Amino acid sequence: MRIVELIIDESDEQSGIEAVSLVETPAIEENFIALNKQQILLKEVDKEKRILMGAALVPNKQIYRRNEKTNDEYYIYFSKDTVRKASELFFKRSNHKNATYEHKQPIEGTTIVESWIVENTKKDKSAHYGLNVPEGTWMISMKIDDQELYNKAKEGEIKGFSIEGYFADRYDMTKEESFEDFEKKMLVEELKELLQKQELESYSDYPESVRNNAKRGIELNEAVNNKCATQVGKVRAQQLANGEPVSEKTIKRMFSYLSRAETYYDAGDKESCGYISYLLWGGKSAKTWAESKIKQIEREDLASMLVDEDFAIIDDRLAYSSKDKAEEAAKDLGVEGIHEHEYEGKIWYMVGETHELDLYGKCPKGYKKKNGKCVKK
Repeated sequence: MRIVELIIDESDEQSGIEAVSLVETPAIEENFIALNKQQILLKEVDKEKRILMGAALVPNKQIYRRNEKTNDEYYIYFSKDTVRKASELFFKRSNHKNATYEHKQPIEGTTIVESWIVENTKKDKSAHYGLNVPEGTWMISMKIDDQELYNKAKEGEIKGFSIEGYFADRYDMTKEESFEDFEKKMLVEELKELLQKQELESYSDYPESVRNNAKRGIELNEAVNNKCATQVGKVRAQQLANGEPVSEKTIKRMFSYLSRAETYYDAGDKESCGYISYLLWGGKSAKTWAESKIKQIEREDLASMLVDEDFAIIDDRLAYSSKDKAEEAAKDLGVEGIHEHEYEGKIWYMVGETHELDLYGKCPKGYKKKNGKCVKK
């Protein structure tokens, strides 16, 4: 049975997660937990906070799928990089209030109040609550205002989160589609990009190996009478070979193309268009650089931004428009105090007495809390 890796297509603005659904059978097979059931662990003994916490997306987990029209059966999975990128774009596009029930009924009054990527499986907050998830998992905490819906979770009718969104694939990592057909598809996408005429900041800090790969591709293409690559690909090669700056959108196009075209790259066949075209776009070193540059750009964009009138992200942390909302969130998360930040001419409020406060639960064994940080005893 074939296995398909799903990725975020940098050239497609719709690519990514649109909403999180509350479901009885989550595809990722990881159950969330209701924090009110952990009052002793959190030392919360007051009213229920109606918060659900669990895994939204688990990396490298094969998920069975079947096309009902064709009966085609296959597995899909997401890499760690895609999971992280999807979680960042989810907030960047202000989708933190988008939720559905069983992927059908839109739900009002839900908010993702906490989000993180598991970096250490033993020390992570998820382990603190008995959840066994792998490194790279995207964890979320969702506040549920609807008491009836929250009761369904407590009664076991809802067992987990399931994402909703749009992802591209790596063409199954097979050569069932000809390279010529693949190039035609890419040409259509490139023409759409050119018609947008959007001016973006440019970058020229790609490594020398990218220039050398493009030059080598041009030489090999000339040897076969320039039969390989679209006109856009040939122009891109000249651009890279000359060390000219490329825009953010072009960088995303480079990563998208090289990720998809990798399956046609055969280092043993230096006259094939799959090999030559891959070099024209800068080769493997260009793919590595483009991926790194995209992450850098997105992290810079995400570091501080206005989400809406109620929320902002400041230095990668969620901020609230009112003191009451921040204090409520602090109580929900079992954290003491709040602090202020000024951003875009407005005062915002964050959970924790200091900005450096560890929000992920208790300190590991042998450490204690001091000034909001975990220090050795």
